Parts: sequence; C-alpha cells; structure tokens
Amino acid sequence: MMADRLSAEEEQATKQFLEEINKWTSQHGVSPLSWDVAVKFLMARKFDVLRAIELFHSYRETRLREGIVKLQPHKEPLRSELLSGKFTVLGVRDPSGASIALYTAKLHHPSKTGNHVVLQALFYLLDRAVESFETQRNGLVFIYDMAGSNYTNFELDLSKKILNLLKGAFPARLKKVLIVGAPVWFRVPYNLLSLLLKEKLRERVQMVKMADLRQHLPRDCLPEHLGGCLPLDVHNWNLQLLSEQNGRVDPVDELVGIPLENTSIHTPGAEAMSLAELMAHLNRAQRSGIYLEYEELRREQPPGTFTCALAAHNQERNRYGDVLCLDQTRVRLKARRNERSDYINASFMDGYKQKNAYIGTQGPLEKTYGDFWRMVWEQNVLVIVMTTRTDEGGRRKCGQYWPQEEGGQEVYGYIAVVNHRVDNHAHYNQTTLELHNTETFEQRQVTHFQFLSWPDYGVPSSAVSLIDFLGAVKHQQQWAVQAFGTQWRGHPLGPPMVVHCSAGIGRTGTFCALDICLSQLQDVGTLNICQTVRRMRSQRAFSIQTPEQYYFCHAAILEHAQRQGLLSANQ
Repeated sequence: MMADRLSAEEEQATKQFLEEINKWTSQHGVSPLSWDVAVKFLMARKFDVLRAIELFHSYRETRLREGIVKLQPHKEPLRSELLSGKFTVLGVRDPSGASIALYTAKLHHPSKTGNHVVLQALFYLLDRAVESFETQRNGLVFIYDMAGSNYTNFELDLSKKILNLLKGAFPARLKKVLIVGAPVWFRVPYNLLSLLLKEKLRERVQMVKMADLRQHLPRDCLPEHLGGCLPLDVHNWNLQLLSEQNGRVDPVDELVGIPLENTSIHTPGAEAMSLAELMAHLNRAQRSGIYLEYEELRREQPPGTFTCALAAHNQERNRYGDVLCLDQTRVRLKARRNERSDYINASFMDGYKQKNAYIGTQGPLEKTYGDFWRMVWEQNVLVIVMTTRTDEGGRRKCGQYWPQEEGGQEVYGYIAVVNHRVDNHAHYNQTTLELHNTETFEQRQVTHFQFLSWPDYGVPSSAVSLIDFLGAVKHQQQWAVQAFGTQWRGHPLGPPMVVHCSAGIGRTGTFCALDICLSQLQDVGTLNICQTVRRMRSQRAFSIQTPEQYYFCHAAILEHAQRQGLLSANQ
C-alpha cells in the first residue's frame, strides 16, 4: 500500500499504532505487525489510535475464541462452506465506493454446519474484501437476505456472533446492514438483537422490503434475485477468490495464536524457595541486598501500554497522574447509553492458581464513586479490602465512598448502598453493606474491610495484625461464595476481591503479594517473592511502591512461619 495515499496525520497515527502494538508483539516473541495491516485497523476507526488498538485486540481475541485460526480454505469443511453460496462479496461497489457483502439466510442449515465454520467463512471473505484500500477508506455494506428463509434456517446465537463481529471485532467501517425480506417471525429475535447495539450502530441496521431495496442501492449494484441487474454466480466468484489465495499466509495468524490467558500467572516456578532457603537468602542479602533486588524490579518497564489511561477524557478519573492502568489488564465498565468511556483506574490481578482473583484499584474519587460501585456490581464482587484511612497526615487519601454509620444509606449512580452493620476490631473495621440495583431491583450483600494499622509509605511494625486481617478477609470471601450458591459458576474461590489503598499499588500490591506467597507456601511448601512481584507488576503496573514494602513481604512471611511453628525462633 502506498504511504502517499495517507495524509500526514494518518501516517503519524499509523506510526504511533505500530509503536504500541509492536511493543506487545516483541514481548510475545512474534513477528511485528506490518504497515498495511496497521492501516486496515486504523481506517476502521478513523485513525483514532486508542480505538484502533482496542479493535485489534478485540479482533484477535474473537478469532481465537471462535477457532478462526490457521484457516485452510482449500480443505474441508471450510472449502464447501465458502463455495455454498451462503456468503460472498460482490464484484461491484456502491456509489460511495463501499464493498457489498451478501449473506443468504435460506442456504444456512444449522443441523449440517457448525457456527464456527460459518464464522470462519465470514471472516475469510470479509478479510479479502478489506484488503482493498478502497474498501478500507469507503467501508462495507452488509446485505442480510432473508427472502425465502424459514425458522429452521435461523440461529439466534449465530446472528448475535455475526452482529458482535461486525459491530466491534472486525477492521471495517460498517456503513449499513440491510435486512431484506424478513419474515414476520423475525420481529422478536430482531428486537432482541437490536438491544445488543449501541444507538449509533442501531441507526445503520435497517429492515427493508425487497421492493424498497433499490432506494438504498442502485440496480447495477444488486444481484438479479434482489431486483437488480447484476448476474451472480457465487460459486465461481468465490472459487476465483480461493484460487487467488493459494499458498497465501494470513499475516495476523501468528498474533491470533497467542492464547487468551485462562490460567493464573502465579504458579510454582523452577526458582521457588523453601522457608529455610528464604531465610538463608535474607541472611545473606541483608536489608541492603533486598533493597537492591527491588531496585532491579523497579527499573523493569511494564510489559504493555497505557493508551486508555492517558486519553485526555480519562485523565480526570486517575487519582495520580503517574499511576495508570495497563490496557491489557484494565477492568472495562460495561457499555451504557450516552457514555463516552468504559475506563476506571482498576486492573485485574491473578491470585495463586486463580485467574482474576483481585481487582487492584485506586481509592475512589468523589467523581468516580458511581463507577466504583458499578464495577463492584458488574464483577459480582463480594468483598472489598481497603488498606488506608480516608485521610492520613492531613492529606486526603481516599473518598468516603460508602455510608460510614450503621443504618446510613447513599445512592451512587444506579446503586444504592445501605450500611447494615459495623464490627470494630483491634486493627480493622468490618462493615456489612447491602447493595440495591435501582434499575433491576436486585440486591446483594458485600463486606467492606478497612485495615487501620498501616502507616502511609511505611509498613506495619509487625506482620501479625496484617496476616490476621488477611485471614479474616479470606474467610469472609469463602463464606460469601458458599452463600452465593449456584448463582456463581466461575472459579471455586469466587469472583474477584476489590483491593485498594490510595494509589492502588503500594499497600494493595503488598497485600496481594503476601496472599499469593502464603497460598503457595500452604499448597506446595515453597514460594518466590521476587517472581511473584515481577508477575504482579505485569498486571497492575508499579505494584509494591517502596523497597521497605518489598522487604516487609520477606520479613512478614518469616515472622508468620515462626509463629506457625514452620521455622524455629532461632533460625
């Protein structure tokens, strides 16, 4: 593709996109993305770099999830599906230069063809269409031809997948979707499908009578069976597309093949230490050596990008301008009408052998209280862990985002929060909160723990109070998961716990590192603090903020081990 067909601003955006994406490809040891492929994703999002990066990852993850990897169009069953006539991209364009894709519903027989093969064929043909610079620039019109089809040709799940693909996981500007000749029974599933769409896209999806189709496209752009004058031989046209592709390698296949992370990054590694080895390491390194170890970790660059957190319209949602979320692990708020951003300064973090065990987040700001409670509701959170006071040393560390007094109630966005009970302990408060969703009228119970004995920037003088606090938190999570019952179908240890301090990296990181290391110690008798912190920082960047916090992890584990009789006091 000729670079001179792009404006100077578009070229600059392409360079920025490639710089961000190829940081990611180099971390995974795969070939860098090419200029041509980058332009394809940027064209689809009008050269908005942030949105193009999100589209790229959405496209990649959709392909992997639906098995659209290493396609072999010359082999069965994909070859037969491509030649069935069900899908094609017409050899003409509409007057604006857009490509026209056609899906013929009556040719789909769910009992004969699996959804994944249909989606493979759709991906393959649409990929061919958007190789053209003209299509990238002018977009795509999708005709969903339902004429002559009946209910046995229709599959709601497949239609949802096609719609989700077109609306957010494919690098093409979707100009319009024309649903032609829809039978009466299609009205109900159509209403269900339209709920999936944002208002902007809903306007582009239109039900059209066969006789009215020519008001949307001229006759020379339409096949004869749709009232146009275009002779259509789908079999031979698709066969020609196949022959052109012989031996061609999909440039994105290698990137698609990077698996979705369904397992935790925290599992026992080759360099794990026993307690005796940890004690020997600490005695040998002393405090100064552990501080140097931390300094090496601190100098390592986070493996990812901060594009969304740095976007101008999101910066006011960050408590601190230098504590940002990685794009790759950030928690995304579910889309709501008339909302520009899905951003909250919160990151999914794995626990020991548990994917997304925690959500590490900043202390909520007044303007983000609603977002915080939305996240708690959407992620089915049962336990919130707060390791700071709202004010420390005369400085505001965190907003008062929950009703503090027993019986108090507040409404944050569409979540009403009622303080049901407060239990005060020596080092922490435990508050039982009732959440009421004012839109769905559902209610849930969430337990809020606030640890009170942690000096800011410093560390607790003894590990005992913090590890006892950790035990109380884990016991409550276990009880809450059992009470949740069959409503929870995820990991047996339950939905993520929200953990926060002020920035969401120092005490939050220390708390999570202790939990991970102690869980591994209990499971297999070994641990590796350095490896745990390095892995943790790959998900919540800059976790563990000071060398003192890093040293405290070592000392706390050994103090706990001696208290439990796992090490003798004189070791």
